[in-house]
Amino acid sequence: MRLGTGIVLLALGAILTFALDVDVSGLDLQVVGWILMLVGALGIALELAVWGPRSRRVTRTDAYAEPGAPVRRSTTEETY
Repeated sequence: MRLGTGIVLLALGAILTFALDVDVSGLDLQVVGWILMLVGALGIALELAVWGPRSRRVTRTDAYAEPGAPVRRSTTEETY
């Protein structure tokens, strides 16, 4: 589940729980709304816990030389 999916489930659950006042026989929409909000919040928490702390590495290689000279390369690695 991605972050956007969790946010959509959370919003849809809040709409079903707090904004609608409809009676459907055999189905309690408020309970369905609470379940969707719980699943959305759990999905957001898992998404941030799994994908949030990953380190990002950028590697940049610069090459330069004067005409007829060998190429010099320098590599820079940055981790955020």
